[in-house]
Amino acid sequence: MKTNLIPALRLTLVCVVLFMGLYPALIWGIAQLAPNKGKGEVVAHNGATYFTQIGQNFTTDRYFNSRPSAVNYNAAGSGGSNKGPSNPEYLATVAARVDTFRAHNPGMEKVPAELVTASGSGLDPDLSVEAVLVQIPRIARARSVSEESLRQLAAAHTEQPLLGLFGPEKVNVLALNLALDNLAQ
Repeated sequence: MKTNLIPALRLTLVCVVLFMGLYPALIWGIAQLAPNKGKGEVVAHNGATYFTQIGQNFTTDRYFNSRPSAVNYNAAGSGGSNKGPSNPEYLATVAARVDTFRAHNPGMEKVPAELVTASGSGLDPDLSVEAVLVQIPRIARARSVSEESLRQLAAAHTEQPLLGLFGPEKVNVLALNLALDNLAQ
């Protein structure tokens, strides 16, 4: 027993030091090199503070809608709904979102899936360019601005794939909506 117990205790001690001490210190040190020291990008607007990497709840006709959240945009409870695509409750939720989207965007035949389904984390801050462009007619009507100026604004806030290869083009909804408010001023 002693021949097994001593090596096991040594390995446990090494793992504790390595994974509870050195590894977190290394990651913390790397984060200090990142913008805002790894705490995320914070934006202040009209007296409110927002994290740009966390989805925000925009549902009025004057703003680009965000992707729905399974956790009510609560970063402390990040996670999906864990309901599969055949779950009746999930299907009812998505159908209600589709109906709401179509009520606010009349004449819209094709609804991008990301506007009616939550992401895996429930906090996705980005939308595809297609999901942004389908909302432009509604916002143009609500704000009395031209659709062309909104297309230019969306194009200016479109982020290209990493190194031009990895991932799709995307638009940060918070940044776009803050720019939309500045456009109105």
